[in-house]
Amino acid sequence: MSAVLAFDGCYEAHRAAALSGVPRSTVYDWARKGIVIPSISPEREKLWSYADLMALRIVSWLRHPKETEHDLRPAAAMGHVREALRQLDERGLDLWDGRSGASPLVVDRSGAIIILEGLSMSDVHGQVRLGETLDLLGPFDGPEGGQGPDLRRPRRHLRIVPGKCAGEPHVDGSRLTTTTIAALAARGYGLDDLERLYPDESREGLADAIELEQSLGTLGVAA
Repeated sequence: MSAVLAFDGCYEAHRAAALSGVPRSTVYDWARKGIVIPSISPEREKLWSYADLMALRIVSWLRHPKETEHDLRPAAAMGHVREALRQLDERGLDLWDGRSGASPLVVDRSGAIIILEGLSMSDVHGQVRLGETLDLLGPFDGPEGGQGPDLRRPRRHLRIVPGKCAGEPHVDGSRLTTTTIAALAARGYGLDDLERLYPDESREGLADAIELEQSLGTLGVAA
């Protein structure tokens, strides 16, 4: 998959916040301050991309536990993400393959994006890096209390691929988004009803969709 597809996906503020694990108020604040500007649409109808989700996580992680903003280097966050994605593409590594257990992209405390390839760990300039790192695509526990899911496989039977379904979580092997399932569940449809509506989908996948949307705050109660 081309790295260009990482800039696909189209998320309104509430969705960008839920998937990144960064509070919505913070997402808006950083957009206003030019820290992480939504790259799909920075104007009145602000829309964030999949790569923006990674940038939000980078900045959130970097600013804690640092005591002052003078030590923060958020301005380069999107540039780091962009360069890392280009490097992955050149090396033939696929973020969204789903077959490897770990993400090939992490960030260290200096803000450098690190590419993991086999046993090798290096930044985008080929320099070996060591130290504390954050998995940009794995489950994210934000320092402000937010929680974001794995950005490739948010649940066992769900996937997120930037160039598919506008980057929305969907049931693996289909184009059925978790938001579609959530909308039906909110109207009172239970798993038995959903199985009748979508006979080609597994019950486990439908249940995962409901559980994910509950965790993201889309659904308040179980269907």
